[in-house]
Amino acid sequence: MSHGLVTRLSLCLCTALLVASCAKQNKQAFYNTGIIYCSESNPVTFNPQLDTSSTTSDATSHQLYDRLLDFDPNSGRIVPSLASSWLVSDDGLTYAFQLRKDVWFHKTGYFEPTRNFNADDVIFSINRWRLRSHPYHYVSGGRYPYFESIGLAQNIESVERVNGYRVEITLKRRDSSFLSNLATDFAVILSEEYADTLAKAGTPSQIDELPIGTGPFKFYSYRKDHFIKYQRHDNYWRIQAMEEHPNGDSGVTSEPHGLSEEQKPETPVVEQLIFDITPRSSLRLAKLMTGECDATAFPAQTELEVIRTESDLTLAEKPGLNIGFWAFNTQRPPFDNPDVRRALAAAIDKNTLLEAVYFDSATRAKTLLPAASWAFQNDADDTAYNPVLARKLLADAGVAPGFSMTIWAMPVERAYNPNANKMAELIQRYLRDVGVEATIVSYDWTTFRRHLQEGLHDSVLIGWSADNGDPDNFYRPLLSCGAIPSGTNRAMWCNDDYDKLLNEALQTDDIEERTTIYKQVNRLLYERLPLVPIAHAYRYQAYRNELQGMTINPFGGVRFGGVEKTL
Repeated sequence: MSHGLVTRLSLCLCTALLVASCAKQNKQAFYNTGIIYCSESNPVTFNPQLDTSSTTSDATSHQLYDRLLDFDPNSGRIVPSLASSWLVSDDGLTYAFQLRKDVWFHKTGYFEPTRNFNADDVIFSINRWRLRSHPYHYVSGGRYPYFESIGLAQNIESVERVNGYRVEITLKRRDSSFLSNLATDFAVILSEEYADTLAKAGTPSQIDELPIGTGPFKFYSYRKDHFIKYQRHDNYWRIQAMEEHPNGDSGVTSEPHGLSEEQKPETPVVEQLIFDITPRSSLRLAKLMTGECDATAFPAQTELEVIRTESDLTLAEKPGLNIGFWAFNTQRPPFDNPDVRRALAAAIDKNTLLEAVYFDSATRAKTLLPAASWAFQNDADDTAYNPVLARKLLADAGVAPGFSMTIWAMPVERAYNPNANKMAELIQRYLRDVGVEATIVSYDWTTFRRHLQEGLHDSVLIGWSADNGDPDNFYRPLLSCGAIPSGTNRAMWCNDDYDKLLNEALQTDDIEERTTIYKQVNRLLYERLPLVPIAHAYRYQAYRNELQGMTINPFGGVRFGGVEKTL
């Protein structure tokens, strides 16, 4: 970035800085005991089982809840969490989980647990999303988009209680991604006792509005468009485990007595946590610079150099497990024709999009998988800028010059697409050169996502951030037939051959075999082109130097358990 641009951006921030500075003076007492995170939007819910947006994951998954398993954010290895160990049967169909004891749910002003976490909570949490007959399945709408998109419920034969601290899950067919799916942000464990209490009171929907979990922080209050307040969970199990067994080790096939080094940073340190909901990126940066916020979500690409020049700020970066893409609604003519989709792909120059939108902070995408994935294919086929070919394909498909279409552009910033509106404007110009008139459409984020699921779009600029390191986490939620009702398949594309290949890949644990299958998947996607892969972006986390232990979580939401604030 040029010095002039940095200077102009700094001047633009002045007004916002003054506003933030005034607000800071009224919150000084909090700063000694808590962390304030500038979030970009409101969560859709306080139960991540019900939503796949990163905003919801950030606000809930790692602050309020735990899962049976976790990912080590450094190695990507699956590690114990609420399940202290697990065993897999020789046929790969039965998984036995040994559960931790002395794990307490949150005690709040609206619920006081009378027992600790046990097998009943695991069974309740899984059966809620997998069984339509479950009394809580249809509470809050009855949609569980992540689990629906991967078809996990259909593959679970049973979830059985062996004893109070042991659960067995039996599958109908092998699934090499099963453990990874149990470690995702969405596989959180809820309190069955809390659910029973709410059901008796006639207020079951409060389970998703006034959350109770076992995580490092407990919910305190929420004011839409303003803030979410959390308090430290003093009885958090990781604190107890560290105190009782500070040198413990984590295992896979035998129950550990303590915690591994990779788990210890999750313990809560600060007394309070606030998500300050601030939609404007420039104002989030201003609050960060004045100290009104300690960390901020999704810094804009144009702000990165400003952050780097500030001596009291840290900008962490890491290659992202994500994909930004342009998806076509394949259930709408003429976008149901692969030749039309191929023509539109040939009309755009992806390199220019990367330069103008990502500012050298992303790599060009050939397939859905980024280079960090073990199934990444470096020699995969890729679309190329060829306006002559685009015009020919459109003409051959009977699409006359002057044809009009819509490009839906996300109203929010994401790592995989930091400025969807700017990208849409660039694509709009490219399409005009081949005789296509494009109109850019956007709404507020909630309305935008609802209309997408209703299939009102012709095309959309959107993307996906991985919830785990398994390739299936890209391929299945984004383009499988089962992912259409869940709303994660934005192309609304269904192909039996594609689904068959994905299912075949899950029948083996052999990495080479799975990689070979995914090469066939890539070839099929290149030929049918339901979406155009554009970029794999770096992930950035900006925070003040006072924060210690702040890291980028490559597999989902931001984590504040274990983040300390030094004064």
